[in-house]
Amino acid sequence: MAWVTKDSVEQYDQTPEPPKEYTKKEKAQNWWHYHKFIVLGVVLGIAAVAWIVKDTVFQTRPDVQVGYIGRYNLPIDTVNALQDALTPYCTDLNGDGKVVVQVNSYTVDFDSENASTDAYTQMAGVTRLSADLGESGTLYVMLIEDPAGFQGSTGALAYLDGTLPADDADDWQNMVYRWTDCPVLAGMDLGNYDGYTLADDATGTNQSVLSTLYVGRRAVLDDEQAAHYADGEELWQALTAGAVSTAAAE
Repeated sequence: MAWVTKDSVEQYDQTPEPPKEYTKKEKAQNWWHYHKFIVLGVVLGIAAVAWIVKDTVFQTRPDVQVGYIGRYNLPIDTVNALQDALTPYCTDLNGDGKVVVQVNSYTVDFDSENASTDAYTQMAGVTRLSADLGESGTLYVMLIEDPAGFQGSTGALAYLDGTLPADDADDWQNMVYRWTDCPVLAGMDLGNYDGYTLADDATGTNQSVLSTLYVGRRAVLDDEQAAHYADGEELWQALTAGAVSTAAAE
């Protein structure tokens, strides 16, 4: 058998190929391929920081918050009209140059035997209500649909003069007054609502919606709490002028 061999003097060209020249577009695509997740992470981080700054620095903060506690939400037109009507009775307590009153709704049914109560809505309302009735909560002036049930469940009401009821006190009538028994509230020009909910076309006066409610204030246990609720006390005094307790009205 014959063997074929290379000439021992044969030379091989071992010069490496020159590196490929990439266009600007190809360079950009290559960079994005390896860095896109880093860029996205940075963008999301910046967005989160911006949201926090906006929420903490630029968001309008209410000077006074009023709580509505009932089985159903108030019409949005009623809420807006009430907030506007209460504004003249408050001052710029947080120093941001605006006077803002906010009405917070707590959807709670105190009738434990009511089978039509939605469990999830009830749980959400009770959770929010419990938090805002806490020692550092926001509720002081309250509009209540069922004051007997509210007081029996929370024990959070004070008498109209601010004194604290006994733990077993059940004379809730002396802790609230009816909306219609307060000249200031009953005399407000609140206009009309158009649609009690987003899904209906009911109309009526905002006064008619609020006329079934009772007004009460939170029991204050000590001087520290009194200072915390000073803004609510200012509104309470302005609204309560001329009002009579439910017990006296009856």
